[in-house]
Amino acid sequence: MATDRERAEVAVQPVVEDETVDWLGNPVSCRDCAHEDNRRAGMCDLGRVCVNDRRGKRIDRFFAANPLQAERYLGHPYFEVRTLAAKYASLFRLAPLVQDPEPDVRAMVALRLPKTRVRGFVADPDRRVRMTVARRLDGDDLVPLLHDPDYGVRLAAARKAPPALLVRVIHDEDADIRREAARRIDEHLLTALAADEDPTVRLIVAERMRPEHLKLLAADEDLRVRFTVVERSPVEELARFLDDPEDVVRETARQRLDEAGGV
Repeated sequence: MATDRERAEVAVQPVVEDETVDWLGNPVSCRDCAHEDNRRAGMCDLGRVCVNDRRGKRIDRFFAANPLQAERYLGHPYFEVRTLAAKYASLFRLAPLVQDPEPDVRAMVALRLPKTRVRGFVADPDRRVRMTVARRLDGDDLVPLLHDPDYGVRLAAARKAPPALLVRVIHDEDADIRREAARRIDEHLLTALAADEDPTVRLIVAERMRPEHLKLLAADEDLRVRFTVVERSPVEELARFLDDPEDVVRETARQRLDEAGGV
């Protein structure tokens, strides 16, 4: 069965900036609207603030001006209306939307519910919902999301995870996630990333690693990594860089040695 999003996509034609049509493409009129009192009070404005319009911004403005109306629209057939109604409705009215067929609605519910209730969305079938969950959970609750099959979910979880948990992603298949680990993992664990296949990961390691451990990267194939190493290494380790194939590395090593009164 098609979802209401799919039905809407079939019904809705490309949006014209000033048009006022509903989610099925029918013209919107104030004449038959149930919110005449709102209009008279200036809380509706056809073409700008309207719950019957198909445009999300106009729907959102309606609920922002009339938050007490949100609950009556939690069962609306248009997913955009349900999503924005869930943004403003009482938390105590959101339970039926936990199983909503539309991921945008479930993501909004996951954004608003208390964290104790959000854990139930960890296995949601849609990545957008799980990414929302990753941004809300903390600590060990993020562990399942660090191993999520979707890259975006893992990255969102890695960015939120405390440093102690990032050891779980140092071998992730995606370099963005390993870079996140390299930026925030505890210093004593950086050696585990010193041989990473991606030079940008190793560069972050070189920038953060304790100077006494930088010898692990002294022969790195990437110029940027070696340059960072020669800038941060103890003086007694610099002689090896005087024969480096790159001028900038040799010159930096020589300059540091001269400043220290070395070779």
